[in-house]
Amino acid sequence: MLWSLIKIVLFIGLIAALTWGAGILLETGGGVRVAIGTIEFNLGPLQALIGIGLLLVALWLVLKLLSLTVAILRFLSGDETAITRWRGRARERKGFEALADGLMALASGEGRAAMAKAARAERYLKRPELTNLITAQAAEMSGDRAKAEEVYKRLLQDERTRFVGVRGIMKQKLAAGDTDTAMKLAEKAFALKPRHEETQDILLRLQADHGDWSGARQTLGAKLKYGTLPRNVHRRRDAVLALGEAKSIVEEGKSIEARETAIQANKLSPDLVPAAVMAAESYIEKGQKKYAARVLTKAWNARPHPDLAAAFGTIEPDETPEARLKRFTALTRQHAGDPETKMLLAELNIAAENFGDARRAMGTLAEEAPTARSLTIMAAIERGEGAGDSIVKGYLARAVNASRGPQWVCGNCQHIPGHWTPVCGNCGAFDSLDWREAPQGSETAMQGGAMLPLIVGTPEPAKEEPPAEPVELAAPAEEAPGPDAPETPDTTAEPSNQNEAVVIDADAEPAPPEGEIEEHRKTG
Repeated sequence: MLWSLIKIVLFIGLIAALTWGAGILLETGGGVRVAIGTIEFNLGPLQALIGIGLLLVALWLVLKLLSLTVAILRFLSGDETAITRWRGRARERKGFEALADGLMALASGEGRAAMAKAARAERYLKRPELTNLITAQAAEMSGDRAKAEEVYKRLLQDERTRFVGVRGIMKQKLAAGDTDTAMKLAEKAFALKPRHEETQDILLRLQADHGDWSGARQTLGAKLKYGTLPRNVHRRRDAVLALGEAKSIVEEGKSIEARETAIQANKLSPDLVPAAVMAAESYIEKGQKKYAARVLTKAWNARPHPDLAAAFGTIEPDETPEARLKRFTALTRQHAGDPETKMLLAELNIAAENFGDARRAMGTLAEEAPTARSLTIMAAIERGEGAGDSIVKGYLARAVNASRGPQWVCGNCQHIPGHWTPVCGNCGAFDSLDWREAPQGSETAMQGGAMLPLIVGTPEPAKEEPPAEPVELAAPAEEAPGPDAPETPDTTAEPSNQNEAVVIDADAEPAPPEGEIEEHRKTG
């Protein structure tokens, strides 16, 4: 309403200004004389101004007629759209102006304004491949997902905008959590544009989440082919995918294929601990213990890990502790200063009851870098050397709140899955687990609660027994019982075990002194 009033006031002001100017020109003396041959025109100031205006209009009409003539000539020469373009030039100019305004509004975050400008541009241009994209993105920005999906589906009808439509719907499905449909759309988008890096990454992540390891390896190969992934990173991630494929084959019961895939994963990345363990297990199943030892030794040389030591032990499960200590020299002579090597050597010596050697192997590790494992090993050494319970329990008490040491930790979300997986189960990141020490948190508290019975002991469940009959204390040996005294049960039928644990009830009343017992017997 206010804007309409302002427009009326401006119109009246413009008319008043023109009238005032015309009056001034009428009162102004002089004029303009135009002579054309023998014809002469004398024009006043106002008439001259009107004549100039008419001359400009005539010039504009001449130019329009010339452009129409050129369009007609082009049409006659075979350009079928020449006259259509001549007629729609003004509309095209307005349409592109509206399109530019829509892009500016979209970049400014004004979703509703961008949709309005896109609709205006569509009325003038009739170019849906240009305006639909702005409309879809503006609808997403405004939160109108239904409108955005409708426009993206219209983009699928044009070959030039089909990829944009598929990609837009795919992102909407991802935002809605429909990963199954999103994966199919990602495969379609990848088929349309295999070089598109974002589509490659989305498809690879979805394939890994769904356990499609074979498809993920093909997508990874495409990333290497089109130069979006370095070769060394490709080898590492291909090994991770091959290991995931091997695990899925094991679940399906195809042992031969699983062995081959595990061995291939180990060859692609020898320092990948789970791949080395699985390859060693495959060699052990085939009876090739030498190859299993070689794989584990090579992986240990790259990075010591307890899983490698455990797999190395399964090569000869029935050997004596002394023979095992000798065989494990292939591992313990490498990285002698590494904490994992020290703890492994200490554990082997404890198993062989060489507690002095175990203490020398540990050195000052428990004091310089105390972890639950190193402190527990020291408790076992102290117990083996005959130390008192206070010393052993002191180490175990420290182990409750100590760090668990290196674990599989996701570098993206710091989640601790407990075992290695190709994809983090918490954030879905691919190949993000690293063997390192985790921040202190709930995992340490859980570990402490699990170790508490080692310190305080685990109480045995109480057994239900019938209530005991009251028994009077036996008389001393020097005093014979009276004739009315009840018979005393024989308490020496079974000798008591001196090593049996004694349970003390804190809530029970204290036993009376021996003198009071004797006085009670005499008076009772």
